[in-house]
Amino acid sequence: MTACAGGTSSSSAPSTGSAASAGLRTPSAPTSTTTSGKATTMDIRLTIDGSPVAATLNDSAAANDFAALLPLTLDLKDFHQAEKTVDLPRRLSTSGAPEGAAPKAGDLGYYAPWGQLVLYYRDVPHADGIVILGHLADDRDIDRLATASRTTVEATR
Repeated sequence: MTACAGGTSSSSAPSTGSAASAGLRTPSAPTSTTTSGKATTMDIRLTIDGSPVAATLNDSAAANDFAALLPLTLDLKDFHQAEKTVDLPRRLSTSGAPEGAAPKAGDLGYYAPWGQLVLYYRDVPHADGIVILGHLADDRDIDRLATASRTTVEATR
């Protein structure tokens, strides 16, 4: 079971980590656009314990809202030896999102009930409240997530 599978764990509520006090700047949301002006995916970089890892955000409302928070530096906590979680400074929009998802290793997600960014380093079962935000560009970087304790997330241009 994961943080996203109904919240049954030894901790029934999310912890308030240093994410709320993360070096938060709120520039206008950087997005890639097509010539028609429609938003498309956006490339981001996670710096995991000093090592850069490329990822791409999808074009969902939640991913666009997450992009508006960037850059962020976040202290990660392991959850059930499958994912790294961290409280975000504010809740993200889940407008138009499915009720849940079954994240795969390498996915970046948002667990709406707890307002957390989730970095998956193992596949987890479908659970309500999970919104997939994007995925690592190279699955060979998934192992870095398993040992990560801190990440900086920023848009790339």
